[in-house]
Amino acid sequence: MSASTKNFRGTAAVLPAVVLVVLVVGGGLGTVVLQSLGLMPLVGTPQLSVDAYSALGGDLWRSVLLTLSIAVVSTALATVIGLAAALTALSGGRSALVAAGLTVTVPHLIGAAAMALLLADSGMLPRIFGMTDGGWPELVGGRWWIAVVAEYAWKESAFVAVVVAGTLATRVAAFDETASTLGAGRWARLRLVTLPLARPALIASAAIAFAYTVGSYEVARILGRPYPEPLSVMAIRLFTSIDLETRPQAAAAATVATAVTVVVAAVALHYLRRSAAWK
Repeated sequence: MSASTKNFRGTAAVLPAVVLVVLVVGGGLGTVVLQSLGLMPLVGTPQLSVDAYSALGGDLWRSVLLTLSIAVVSTALATVIGLAAALTALSGGRSALVAAGLTVTVPHLIGAAAMALLLADSGMLPRIFGMTDGGWPELVGGRWWIAVVAEYAWKESAFVAVVVAGTLATRVAAFDETASTLGAGRWARLRLVTLPLARPALIASAAIAFAYTVGSYEVARILGRPYPEPLSVMAIRLFTSIDLETRPQAAAAATVATAVTVVVAAVALHYLRRSAAWK
């Protein structure tokens, strides 16, 4: 069987699912974009404009910067922690992978509530350390969004660990043994064998974690400050407002969040295409 025939059969096998996803996701995104540009108003005549974006003013850029800050920091922490957990699991510490698997099943809503009970100024940790008299730092609802970043990093690190460990489980042992036979030390094997093999899985899982963080609503709403607000919180707040004139503004915030996610996904895909695993 030729390579072209195999590619055609593979494409045909996934085509129904791809078409369904494109119709559902593409239709939803198209509606949001058109509404943000004034081409699908709830009332009035359709007219192309960027009034929905300009109406948000400086709040839109503050939300963009805040969203990027939370997503970048939490994704970086999740990637480092997840990689460490995966390497620990591959070295014999199976409990790390079991803990990661259990963490993945916990909904973010429950994780946010648990983080609030743990880190709030009247939570478990202040009581353990005896700092309930005002000495505990403002981690929940504070200036630096620490509880929000902590929750995302905790949850997404488990996802990264499961993906990376699953990728390396069947590949790293033989290469690592060969490198050790040739005289490579522990750190040399990590740098020249393990990390290159893990890089595609790390890039893909980090991009997924970043995208989820940008689009997630409940964690930032429960653990964050009322203002400024991430793009997801802004979009939901405007969409659920009793003032129907804010619907295009909600669509504008959602469109910007989607654009940020698409750019990051494109960058991740670019680096994945350059990796040997893609070829």
